[in-house]
Amino acid sequence: MATVNKNLSDYDKNSIPNAKDFRFGIVVSEWNDAITEGLYKGAIEALLENQVPPQHIIRWNVPGSFELIYGSKKMLQTQNVDAVIAIGCVIQGQTKHFDFVCEGVTQGIKDLNVQTDIPVIFCVLTDNTMQQSIDRSGGIHGNKGTEAAIAAIKMAYIRQQASLSHQIDNQHLLSAGAIQIEEGSPLELKE
Repeated sequence: MATVNKNLSDYDKNSIPNAKDFRFGIVVSEWNDAITEGLYKGAIEALLENQVPPQHIIRWNVPGSFELIYGSKKMLQTQNVDAVIAIGCVIQGQTKHFDFVCEGVTQGIKDLNVQTDIPVIFCVLTDNTMQQSIDRSGGIHGNKGTEAAIAAIKMAYIRQQASLSHQIDNQHLLSAGAIQIEEGSPLELKE
């Protein structure tokens, strides 16, 4: 088990990029809210601890974990965020419902990461028991929400650096004459 003898809330603050200029969306499932609120608390505390201003954090609630996909998609489309954290909790029951929800949410979040340029962080607990979820949402194993917030900061930073690198590469190609900008192109400089 990945979390045995590991506290999910432990991280080296000195290794985290500066997050003060990033904006984050957090989409939270209302289902199993005792767990998802704990995950949200871990996420928000980690973001604030890493200098993200409170006004740069947007929270939306959705009914259940399956709805995290649509909520995250709309957050990406409308809120000008640098990363989204999708928070949910699905606990194994006696039917296949658990399998379908877990698979659907996993694939949906993966699809958003492939289809868009903004990272969506998977913070959905898929545990066999309520106790396992309690242990991972502020219990003996720390808080998966904290881990998700740190991942969101790191991924927003990677996105920022990749964009800057792309801009610099294009400027080098322009100055070397390797590419030319046609009139009306989005790259055309306006004076």
